[in-house]
Amino acid sequence: MNIKPIYFYIVALTGYFGLFALLMLWNTVLVTSSKFPVALMLLITVTPLLLPLRGFLHRNPKSCAWMAYISLIYFLHGSVEAYANTNGRFYPSLEITLSLMLFFGATLYVRFAGK
Repeated sequence: MNIKPIYFYIVALTGYFGLFALLMLWNTVLVTSSKFPVALMLLITVTPLLLPLRGFLHRNPKSCAWMAYISLIYFLHGSVEAYANTNGRFYPSLEITLSLMLFFGATLYVRFAGK
C-alpha cells in the first residue's frame, strides 16, 4: 500500500484552517474576554499560525515542520484549558483535535515527501 504525501498535506491543511477559524471565532464571537481587548487576544493567539504560512501553503518541508512544532503550543493550550475549565470543554477539545490533525498531517507529509 502506497499512501501519497498529498493526503497527509490535506489533513494538515484541514487542521490548520479549522484551528485558524476556531481561534478567530472563539476569541471574537463565541467567548469574549472581559479582561483583555479582542485585538490583543487575536494578536496573541493567531499570529504564531501566520508565521510559516507562506511556506506551508507552498509545501516547503521546513515550513511544514515548523507548523508542526507550532501546533504543539495549541495542543498544550487546549489541554490546559480543558483541564482548568470544567464547564466548557467543547472548544478546548476541538482545539486539541485540530492541533493534532495539523501536527500529524504536517509531520507525516514531511516524512513521506522527503527526497
